[in-house]
Amino acid sequence: MNEVSIHELLNTYNPNIIDIRDNYSYNLDHIPGATNIPYYSLLSNYSMYLDKKNTYYLYCDYGHQSKEISDRLNMFGYHTYYIKEGYLYFKNNFK
Repeated sequence: MNEVSIHELLNTYNPNIIDIRDNYSYNLDHIPGATNIPYYSLLSNYSMYLDKKNTYYLYCDYGHQSKEISDRLNMFGYHTYYIKEGYLYFKNNFK
């Protein structure tokens, strides 16, 4: 399974976190340390942003889009996990 919880992510040393929400949402607030690569940009240019040697943790608002893109990227040989609760859970429980 390629999912992690917010708790697991927060206990991961130096994770590569990618916020796949739009730039506006990212600029309003995001998980500390996250890089913003919007969903369609990542999906259409994944080889430009990702390295198959690294592991990435993806999130969206609720976890649905990040699950979908994580599944696709893993089929292409990348190592990704999606944060199953999404950003809104993080915002409501850890801010």
